Amino acid sequence: MHASRSHLPATGDADALLRLVAACRAPAHLPSLRAAHARLLSLLHPSHSSAAPARVKLVQAYAACSALPAARAVLETSCSLYRGAAAAAAAAVCFNVLIRALTAASLHRDALRLFASMRPRGPACFPDHYTYPLALKSCAATKDLLLGLQIHCAVARLGLDANRYVAHSAISMYARCGRPEDAYMVFDGMQHRDVVSWNAMISGFARAGLFERAVEVFKEFVTLQCSVPDAGTMASILPAMGSAQAEDILFVRKVFDEMQFKELISWNAMLAIYANNRYHVKAVELFLRMEKDGVEPDSVTLATVLPPCGELSAFSVGKRIHEIIKRKRILPNSFLENALTDMYASCGCLKDAREVFDCMSSRDVISWTSIVSAYGKHGHGREAVDLFEKMLGQGLEPDSIAFVAVLAACSHSGLLDVGKRYFDSMTCRYHITPKTEHYTCMVDLLGRAACISEAYDFIRTMPIEPNERVWGALLQACRIHSNMDIGLVAADSLFRLVPEQTGYYVLLSNMYARAGRWADVTLVRSVMADKGIKKLPGASIVELGDRVHTFHIGDRCHPQSEMIYQKLDELLQKIRGMGYNPEVEATLHDIEEEDKEGHLSVHSEKLAIAFLLINTSPGTPIRVTMNLRTCGDCHLAAKLISTITSREIILKDTNRIHHIVQGICSCGDYW
Repeated sequence: MHASRSHLPATGDADALLRLVAACRAPAHLPSLRAAHARLLSLLHPSHSSAAPARVKLVQAYAACSALPAARAVLETSCSLYRGAAAAAAAAVCFNVLIRALTAASLHRDALRLFASMRPRGPACFPDHYTYPLALKSCAATKDLLLGLQIHCAVARLGLDANRYVAHSAISMYARCGRPEDAYMVFDGMQHRDVVSWNAMISGFARAGLFERAVEVFKEFVTLQCSVPDAGTMASILPAMGSAQAEDILFVRKVFDEMQFKELISWNAMLAIYANNRYHVKAVELFLRMEKDGVEPDSVTLATVLPPCGELSAFSVGKRIHEIIKRKRILPNSFLENALTDMYASCGCLKDAREVFDCMSSRDVISWTSIVSAYGKHGHGREAVDLFEKMLGQGLEPDSIAFVAVLAACSHSGLLDVGKRYFDSMTCRYHITPKTEHYTCMVDLLGRAACISEAYDFIRTMPIEPNERVWGALLQACRIHSNMDIGLVAADSLFRLVPEQTGYYVLLSNMYARAGRWADVTLVRSVMADKGIKKLPGASIVELGDRVHTFHIGDRCHPQSEMIYQKLDELLQKIRGMGYNPEVEATLHDIEEEDKEGHLSVHSEKLAIAFLLINTSPGTPIRVTMNLRTCGDCHLAAKLISTITSREIILKDTNRIHHIVQGICSCGDYW
């Protein structure tokens, strides 16, 4: 549609002009709309029978073109000129159209002011069952409970509360205004509920933080089979699934699988549920199925699945997502670019992470924090500090998370003095109150420098109660530096805080074993047995093609098990010739404790490395992700294997990334 007046209908053709007005539905059509409006003013006298419908069409068109002031001007003209019931009714329609447009544009206060101005215009402009839901929606958005109550009371007096659209809006209003039980009263009082009714109530409880109630209503809806769940249902339950029970996730997945028509919103919701609950393998597998089914992802899809790719070191899938982002030309997008930076860093590809960062058109504190964290996790503490200083030099003020990143980088690289300086700067210069994450970094930093007593004193003077991560960092340092006295204090604090946490019991037994106190080792194991505490089984995850493979200690379930064990025997024989001897103590390590029938030679990391060496070409980096911290024996074996195979080996455990090249690890053999 063009703006030129030459494209307007001939003079006198009002019907053709109105058809042109009705076709104006985008800001680019505004010049043509204004020209048609001017022509109509000269053709139609205000008293003409077509004038009132014409003004309705003009309000609709201006609203569709996002020209809300022009729409309001037409509305005001309608109100001042209407004569008779038909014209007045047309003005009421104009009110509804404009209120809807204001609501859609999130101009909720303007929508409510316009709503309030209807009644003084006369009885014909009284709000109706179209107007009230819009007003309640704006009350919900502004959390104006008082006005919402007044409107709902007016609705009840008029007998409109049985209208489903009104009820849906009332449910949302009460829930958003912190009155979920009132929302449920409206829902419970509905004689006929459709899928929108159920979605509104599920969303209402979820928004109010009543996640269990939201899940209950969701299950009731599905069980009753009164309506078919849709994309709105999936979107409504999503906020309630942030830390969900396994059986609830399975239930939602079953609902998703049984949906005949899966809109993109449904895919995104299911992906987010998996990602938010750390079901990383499931998230990546669902994305791969989405690709196979030909569903085109959007930026939300890609941003959701990138973190699971990073967690699994699923480099090829993450790289493919990057290509999709390029193909769809949805950059610049800081949210996606930050996610790409994190993904590449988590996959051990620091160079790719830096390329994404360097290509960003604008960088906020989150972007800088991502790249600082990336260098820190890879053991490049000096570079991380340089980047942090560069961020400060550009006038950006670091936040709490940025300080966690730089303190962790100092910790990973043993930059004690620098870390202390940043901690002081955070509190004194930037007036940021330290959280447990900052204190944990400082304890880890002091522990790495063998300042065990100073770390303990630091904990004792903390203004907040130290949590398990703070004491855990101290216990880990005590294990490495064989400080039994303070280690026992740390262990005692941990057993009081998290009495069922297996890792700390095993870490203590490891300390006793190092000191040759085998009776104490037996005592710790006996306590574990009495409490029924079992070790989380170690697992190593690798990506090959479009599949994610998981290995456990002594795993013989894989189709290539025979080849894997043959390759592993070959590797172990070669590295023994280089002086490798299994570190028996590693079987007592806090994060590699296995059942007695397990052997160091068949730890999951070694099986995963052997598998990738069989199935990838020479020179391809080996990427392995563990669910626990890697043991000393596997770390040593990986360094030697990297030497004899000339492969980069990237081991990502729960603490850091071990980037091993020709026998040298980025961790400096301290983790």
